[in-house]
Amino acid sequence: MKKTVHVVGAIIENENNEIFCALRGPEMSLPNYWEFPGGKIEAGETPEQALKREIQEEFNCSINVGKKVEDTTYEYEKVIVRLETYMAKLVEGLPTALEHADTKWVARNEIMKLNFAPADVPAVEKIATEK
Repeated sequence: MKKTVHVVGAIIENENNEIFCALRGPEMSLPNYWEFPGGKIEAGETPEQALKREIQEEFNCSINVGKKVEDTTYEYEKVIVRLETYMAKLVEGLPTALEHADTKWVARNEIMKLNFAPADVPAVEKIATEK
């Protein structure tokens, strides 16, 4: 029986309609895939609380969490991931990668060109077609 991990991802959009994307480093699970930043929901947290905490911890900035975009369950080789993605806005600071290999702001119409982790793909496809 595979373990299911419940995680959240933030689709942080700036005033130029660009989305913040983070590249997983070689030492992380799912290395060299792009993802929406976020992480595991801890016991007692709401998805929104988890997102704010993870973004603060991993990128040293603060966000406001907006509407839910997607709720996807994806079965990887060793684990099942349930990923909830939310729109978000920066409220303080600029994201600085403390754990990821790279980050970039990507225009919505360019976002499909990045090699996203499979669990992120449904949300990527959804926002790529929105204006």
